Amino acid sequence: MTPFPGAPVRATGPGAVTGGLVCGHHHLYSALARGMPAPPRTPTSFLEVLELVWWRLDRALDLDTIRASARLGALEALEAGTTAIVDHHSSPSAIEGSLDVIAEACAEVGVRVLCCYEVTDRNGRDGAKAGVAENERFLRAGGRGLVGAHAAFTLSDETLDAVCGLADDLAVGVHIHVAEGPDDLAAGERLAHRARSDWLLAHAVHLDRPLPGTILHNPRSNQNNAVGYGRPARWATAGQRVVLGTDGIGADMLEEARAAYAALRADDLTAAPDDAWAWLEAGYDLVPEAAADRVTWSYAPMDPWHLAYTPGVRPQEVVVDGAVVLDREGPTRVDGAEVRGHAREAATRLRARLAEMP
Repeated sequence: MTPFPGAPVRATGPGAVTGGLVCGHHHLYSALARGMPAPPRTPTSFLEVLELVWWRLDRALDLDTIRASARLGALEALEAGTTAIVDHHSSPSAIEGSLDVIAEACAEVGVRVLCCYEVTDRNGRDGAKAGVAENERFLRAGGRGLVGAHAAFTLSDETLDAVCGLADDLAVGVHIHVAEGPDDLAAGERLAHRARSDWLLAHAVHLDRPLPGTILHNPRSNQNNAVGYGRPARWATAGQRVVLGTDGIGADMLEEARAAYAALRADDLTAAPDDAWAWLEAGYDLVPEAAADRVTWSYAPMDPWHLAYTPGVRPQEVVVDGAVVLDREGPTRVDGAEVRGHAREAATRLRARLAEMP
């Protein structure tokens, strides 16, 4: 097997060279979540994880904390050899302009990004309309991305139809959480006549039927939220594209591929690392330009059987669009210390807001 199609592997010199890695499902706004105040009570179900942790965090975001999160998330992606991110954003208190902030922050660091805003009815009808409007504003202005939606169980039929209608009008796909937990078991039925081949279906842990689109597999997140194992190999075996994402747990795609292999192996002793690496490579179908980026690694060869059991492999140099954006000294377009300092300051303000939140 030749890892990373279109990106020749050079096993001599300081390390192997591949294309840039792709994170197929990220929440850059979660970069400031580390160390956030404990929720009002300990969640005992996936729905309570959403209600008590993530839906409180996204309501506390403003445009500056969004920028700080996106810059930090993009920097950490670059430091892991990831040059492209497919992001899924939510900030109910700061919707308009939020996608521009994320796109500009990633461009500043030198990372490619596809953006979308998470449409949902959980913040009322006006909130849903504002989410649809932000997707439309960003995409019509030339932004690169998809139309975003949270999950079918937080969307009325009217809102789902608005999301689908906008995506059809703009000739783009929909990026949506699908059957991540038991609260979204009806997703397959509700999306069966709506989903299209250009949709991105995040998680699909409890999906009970095939849907058109790409499955976005997030193994570490699924384990962290105790939602179960989605057996993505069942979709890949049936010919459906599976792409690895992180669901906001950074953008270290070599680490995610190792986690994907470990979960796969725990379910099937006959599985090989090649399967998880195929899901990593499939990210190029979402962001083809990343295959032309160049990452020189600290290890050779970049082979699935080596990398499945070799931690600590890091990029020595990253080239995006012909320009060096990371070298042995660090990022070349931004001051890494300044990015992290801004993130610490923004995180302090974010945590204060969360502490005051009912």
